[in-house]
Amino acid sequence: MKLTISSVLLSVLLASSAVSAAPLQARNQKSKSKMMMGGTQAASPAAKAAVGAMYFITNEGTGNFVVAAAIGSDGKVTLQQATSSEGMGSHGAPGDGPDALFTQGAVKASAAGNIVATVNAGSNTLSVFNIDPTNPTNLEMIGKPVGSGGEFPVSLAINKAGNMVCTVNGGFVNGVACYTVDKTKGLLPIANTVRSLKLNQTTPATGPAGSVSHVIFSEDNTQLIASVKGIPPTPGILAVWDIAADGSLSQDFKAVTPATGGLLPFSMTIIPGKNAILATDAGLGVDVFDFSAGAAAGVAAGKSSTLPIDGQGATCWSSFSPKTGNFYVTDIGTATVTEINVDDNLKPSIVTQYPQGNGTATIDNDIATVGANDFMYVLAANASQVQILSLNAPGKAAALQTLDIAGPAKAAGLTVNPDNLQGMTTFIKKA
Repeated sequence: MKLTISSVLLSVLLASSAVSAAPLQARNQKSKSKMMMGGTQAASPAAKAAVGAMYFITNEGTGNFVVAAAIGSDGKVTLQQATSSEGMGSHGAPGDGPDALFTQGAVKASAAGNIVATVNAGSNTLSVFNIDPTNPTNLEMIGKPVGSGGEFPVSLAINKAGNMVCTVNGGFVNGVACYTVDKTKGLLPIANTVRSLKLNQTTPATGPAGSVSHVIFSEDNTQLIASVKGIPPTPGILAVWDIAADGSLSQDFKAVTPATGGLLPFSMTIIPGKNAILATDAGLGVDVFDFSAGAAAGVAAGKSSTLPIDGQGATCWSSFSPKTGNFYVTDIGTATVTEINVDDNLKPSIVTQYPQGNGTATIDNDIATVGANDFMYVLAANASQVQILSLNAPGKAAALQTLDIAGPAKAAGLTVNPDNLQGMTTFIKKA
């Protein structure tokens, strides 16, 4: 059966403003490097006792900040401080509504590299920070922001070793670029990694349909993969580049299309041990891409499939829980977390769903393992909140905490606009 996009979904894709909220007054903050959100210049007890940290970005055109919250041993979080990226945020066209960058992965952390990296979509740059091992909410920029190799960078990925960062640009000059991480100089461009996606786009990008979505490394770190949403009825693609031993990328990408019914591949999450990817699809629900056969030719193998999520608005973000063995996807339109199981034959099925509150606009998410427990951190942009779920067992997620962003931000003098908030990543100290 051929699937089509409803007018309701199209309205979500073309203008997320249906769930927007009035922004706080914007101020020029470029000259401020750090803002304390814990009420003190010294590390708070929560920061000192933290087992890790959670990060997202303000993505403001007046100055982008990385906001850090301490993660406690119980999975709960406490806002601590915001650190300037020395770059600017931006908002794609149309210019209102949450999910300003149409993306997942706008900020990423690496425990292996002990770093946090972020995009600065409004200034076409990337910034990288060292994480203070005694207080992971305290970030120190390494070097200075560097050019992203294009326009409107929206997503980045860090390899397993934590010493290579790649980004995808979604603007008029679009495509990928990669960098090594020098702990003194910052991000250093890698030769022969600036590669075009050849999209007909604008700066800022126009979307969500037709825009780039996410960039990740393959599980074995031998490929770089970027997702591009389609413009219905034309489906989107995963663009796959091979990574050489010197870090350079193949000249051209291999385009992989979703299985029948797939339209707008958005986030990508590795299916462990399967040489496969679960991608959210704003036009359907979920796409599974199987690379276990025919990957060298860039053609998805026979187990690729799609999973419709009935009543979905725009399912766009995903993460994986090692504890439950399941995937968790968020929908900006219905503000729902959907738990999905993928069996050994790569067949996906819905386990259960967890409503997060109408109009909260749940977007970016990440899952952190703290001790023997997994916790999911969801950016509810329109409510200026982070919602935390305890993933107790398959089908048994439970609400743990709702963290207010707006109040502490206002008290600290930090501009936060629900339409611009973006990204979600976590860092857990090595044992």
